[in-house]
Amino acid sequence: MDTKILIKNLRDGDEKSFMYLVDKFHRRLYAYCLTLTDDHATAEDIIQNVFINIWHFREKLDSKYSLQSLLYKSVYNEFLKEYEKNKSVMLLKHSYYESINEIVKKTDEEALEKMITLVTKEIKKLPKKCREVFILSKKEGLTNMEISNYLSISIKTVEAHISKAFSILRERLGDEFKTTLFLLFGLPKQSIN
Repeated sequence: MDTKILIKNLRDGDEKSFMYLVDKFHRRLYAYCLTLTDDHATAEDIIQNVFINIWHFREKLDSKYSLQSLLYKSVYNEFLKEYEKNKSVMLLKHSYYESINEIVKKTDEEALEKMITLVTKEIKKLPKKCREVFILSKKEGLTNMEISNYLSISIKTVEAHISKAFSILRERLGDEFKTTLFLLFGLPKQSIN
């Protein structure tokens, strides 16, 4: 759906257009938010708040501005509010999440979609067990302990598979896809300092 038509429909209160917006952006916004919060429940709450606010203030939407940028900026602003409320709980430094925000602002929607498609293809090519662990961790949101119990393998093995997956993906996709991997899945825990 064309963005201008989508914005017009949203301004008119069209619920189908709102559901289209949620379907189109939820996964990407959630992945982005997860890199900020490193907490699935908090990320989901933030995304929910963003969509509620978009619906509540839909009449103020302006087709002159990028809807994608508005959504990402809204997630970032909601995260900052949450961060201020829970400074001691948040795990990432201010410079870390500011740099993520800059990456998002510089990546256009079409380029991001192409990169996501390519990353998805490469994930499918990972060795079977490695792929299974990676998907359970990064797409399904299971903790290492949950994956360990589910697959009857040690936590160290889970961590090794996740690290191996990131290593293979970075090697196959090259430096220009670091941003996409970063936005979709964050970084392996040992990479965040």
